[in-house]
Amino acid sequence: MVFNSASPSCLKCTINTLQAPKAQPLPPFLLLLRSDIRAVPCAEMNLLGFAVALGLLGATWAEVNVLRPACDSPEVEEAALVARDYLNSQHTHGYKYELNRIEEIKVHTAPDGNSTYVLEVDLLETDCHVLDPTPVDNCTVRAKHLTAIEGDCDMVLNKVAGVLTVTAFKCKTEESREDICLGCFSLLPFNHTEGLDFVQTSLTKLNNMTENVTYVLMEVGRISAQVVSGGSKYNTEFVVIEASCVNDTCVALNDPMAARGICTAEGVSDPAVTCKMFSTLAPLVDANSTAAAKPAQPPHIHLGGLSPKHGLRHHKLTALHDPHTSGFLSAESSESAEVVPVAPALTVTSAPVDHHPTTDDSSSASDASASAEIHMKVKRDVPADKTHPVQACPGRVRFF
Repeated sequence: MVFNSASPSCLKCTINTLQAPKAQPLPPFLLLLRSDIRAVPCAEMNLLGFAVALGLLGATWAEVNVLRPACDSPEVEEAALVARDYLNSQHTHGYKYELNRIEEIKVHTAPDGNSTYVLEVDLLETDCHVLDPTPVDNCTVRAKHLTAIEGDCDMVLNKVAGVLTVTAFKCKTEESREDICLGCFSLLPFNHTEGLDFVQTSLTKLNNMTENVTYVLMEVGRISAQVVSGGSKYNTEFVVIEASCVNDTCVALNDPMAARGICTAEGVSDPAVTCKMFSTLAPLVDANSTAAAKPAQPPHIHLGGLSPKHGLRHHKLTALHDPHTSGFLSAESSESAEVVPVAPALTVTSAPVDHHPTTDDSSSASDASASAEIHMKVKRDVPADKTHPVQACPGRVRFF
C-alpha cells in the first residue's frame, strides 16, 4: 500500500501490492476494498490495512498453536492414562482395558494457556472384569492365542488449570486375528446354545459346592471351545451374584454388599470350576490410578445371548460420541445399536497431593445428571522411560 503523492489533496490512495497468492483469486473483502479504494481517505486506509495484516497474522499464529509432541513423552502418556481410566470407568460389562500404544497426538493450545488434546490410543483387553477392584496396572493382558480383544479409541481431553477432562471419545472394538493357532480355543457367540448349557452346568456345580449361599448368573464374559476327541471342550468365564431363594426360585440380591465374583469353568461334560470373589461392588481406588470410585449400583443382569449383544463373541468398549463437542471427532462413531447414556465428565489433575482421593458422599445420587463432574486429584508422576527412548508418533508397543 502506497500514497499517491501526485494527488493535490493527498487524500487518495492506490493499492499496488495487495494481491492474493499466485493462482488464487482475491478474497471477497479484498475485491470490495479494491473497488472502493478511491473513496477511502489515506488515514482510514492505513488503519484498514493494519487490521487486515493483523487478521492474517492471527490466522498464522492459530496454525502454529497446533503442537505435535512425541507420543511417549510424559505429558502425552499422562493424557493417555487418563483416557484409559476414563474408558474403563464408563465400561459397564466385560473386562478392563490396558494401554498398548499411543498412535497419534495433537495439542491445540489457546492464548489463555488451556489446551485440547486429541489423541488416538490402542487398548488391549485384560483378564480383570470391570467389577474387579484390582488396579488395571496389575491386570494381565489376554494373550493372542486366547483371542485378544483390541480397542481403537479417538479421545478428546481438555486441560484447564492443569486439570485433564475427557470431553468426548469414540471407540471401535474387535478381535485380534493374528497368531490364531489351529486347534486352539476359539470364541463362540454369547447366544451359543451348547456354550450356555455348559455355563449353566458350571453354575449348578458351583452352588452344589457352596454352603449358606446360592449364586445366579449375572453376566457371561466369554465362551470358547476347542475340538477334542471326546467332542467340544469348553472354556467359559461368567460373573455370579448372591441370590435370595424361595423354594426353587432364586433372584439376585439388590444389595451393593451382595457377594459376587467371576468364575472360570473348563471341560467337556464335567466342568472344573474356579471362582474369584470380589470384596466390594465399587472398585477400590488405587493411589496411582486416575479412575474415581463408582458409587454402588444395584446389580444389572446381563445374560449373554439374552442381552442386546445377541450374536456377539466379546464385550465391546462403550462407543460413545458426545455431539456437543466442538467437532474434533466426527459423528460417525456409533458402531453398536446399544443405547449408551451420556456419562458424567471425569476430571483429573496431575498435581501431587498428600492425601488419598475422595469423592462427595452425594455422588451416588448424581447419576441422573449427565452434566455432573467428578473432580479428583491423584499422585501420579509419569517418569521418562529410559529403557524405551522417547520417539515421535506412533509410540512404542507395550505388549503386542
